[in-house]
Amino acid sequence: MPADSSEQLEQPGFAEAPHYHGHRERLRERFRDAGADALSDYELLELVLFRALPRRDVKPLAKALIARFGSFAETMHAPEARLREVSGLGEAAITEIKLVAAAAARVTKGQVKSRTVLSSWSAVIDYCRTTMAFADREQFRILFLDKRNQLIADELQQVGTVDHTPVYPREIVKRALELSATAVIMVHNHPSGDPTPSQADIQMTRTIVAIAEPLGVAVHDHIIVGKNGHASLKGLKLF
Repeated sequence: MPADSSEQLEQPGFAEAPHYHGHRERLRERFRDAGADALSDYELLELVLFRALPRRDVKPLAKALIARFGSFAETMHAPEARLREVSGLGEAAITEIKLVAAAAARVTKGQVKSRTVLSSWSAVIDYCRTTMAFADREQFRILFLDKRNQLIADELQQVGTVDHTPVYPREIVKRALELSATAVIMVHNHPSGDPTPSQADIQMTRTIVAIAEPLGVAVHDHIIVGKNGHASLKGLKLF
């Protein structure tokens, strides 16, 4: 048997240890009957870890992850390097965690793509927060829209440091024209968790608006996301 057999995914014939079986089945039954809202963050995380760690009591590990990262969502989006620092969390478990994060992002992106963006604003916010709010470095993303406000493209333009992302307004407008986009929504994250716009955020937004509007490209909004919420510069009347 391989030395890391405790990290194997469940396979037929690779049974759970009997004294864990009852707890796992009860947790699964609660999830099936009452849904995710009936479970605490660490219990939901246990369900994610079950497949990767079939012969271990994962409750202590799940509680340790929540204590370290703060919540289920923050654990799902924690950088792999930081997850590897957690004792007892191997590659199979990290893969399961990242699979859940990727699935959530794919679902929310699908909800945005299948509708007119401006009529599904909550879906846009959910997608932006799912994909960016818990990143450990600043990211700058652009949603390019057609004249019906449907999504043409969703592109990650830049990745910066913990508190700065270089943004090139003329390159953003150039890309919009290449895609025949008539509008854009700009999104970036604040790894600090506080989505309050900085003066640099406001000035950069105004610069892009000034370049884009004469060329027929509208800036619908600039959204800043963080683990503590989001801010809309348009909603705050900052441009």
